[in-house]
Amino acid sequence: MAETGASPHAASSPLSPLQRAEQFVWLTARVLEQRRFAFHFLEGGAEAVETALAAYGNEDGGYGHALEPDLRGPVSQPLHTGYALRVLDSVRRCGGMRVERVCRYLTSVSTPDGALPAVHPSQRGYPCAPFVPVVDHPRSELLSTGPVVGLLHRNEVWHAWLFRATDFCWLTVESLEKSHPYEIQAAVAFLDGAPDRPRAEAAADRLGRLVREQQLVVLDPARADATPVSAGYAPGEHHFAHDFAKAPGSLARAWFTDEEMAQSLDFLVDEQQEDGGWPIRWRRWAPGAALESRPIVTIEALRTLRAYGRTIA
Repeated sequence: MAETGASPHAASSPLSPLQRAEQFVWLTARVLEQRRFAFHFLEGGAEAVETALAAYGNEDGGYGHALEPDLRGPVSQPLHTGYALRVLDSVRRCGGMRVERVCRYLTSVSTPDGALPAVHPSQRGYPCAPFVPVVDHPRSELLSTGPVVGLLHRNEVWHAWLFRATDFCWLTVESLEKSHPYEIQAAVAFLDGAPDRPRAEAAADRLGRLVREQQLVVLDPARADATPVSAGYAPGEHHFAHDFAKAPGSLARAWFTDEEMAQSLDFLVDEQQEDGGWPIRWRRWAPGAALESRPIVTIEALRTLRAYGRTIA
């Protein structure tokens, strides 16, 4: 007879990476990430994800309320809204009147050149990460604009806002010279969804060479300390092949050999912590923000491993 109070898994084989991650999510995650996990790995429904996401929505069509954990407070922000669109895309609900309202919000907060700032000045007065400065007249950022534009194109969303924002992304991506990993990730997100595929492939090929030349990626995880960290990043805030090529179909996959990709995925597997979650590599500035970010990172790690055919269950 099993000992009273023993874990239901005590008499079975060790828990799989997915089972360990599930325990971590139930223990630490917000309702939204719990329902995202259920959708992706436990046959949960898209409606439950949409309901949880709606709690972060505002009347202006954007999203706030610390949806992106490093920006606190209720006000809508481009980074929050970009995360909301990624959630909707992941459950195949990125369309209809909801996205029309989102595009109206994006139009209202765009800079004079039609693209998005990382942080709108309305954030002033609310807590936010020290590496996300709030200024009165922010400039357009590929970091916030690229992923949104690529995602909307991939979902065949057409709105007047997209025309100038798309032009901004092309101009910025094709003129990048000195960059950093997060900007490259945003460029890849744009290129993976851009409708002009030959142009996107040519731009991606150039970026792949830039990433290697500027040592923006750790190609051998066993020697990560030999790769410099980009200016302004936290100590050890490295990026690996899987951070750029999150799925085999990404244009960034061509940047890496099969051996390099395998080493990167091996490293990702080994990064799972004792508590079942994956760590964040960027600077921790507030306990709550770090706690809320780890389930997001954990879900994305599992999705990447599954996309590459790694056994997680």
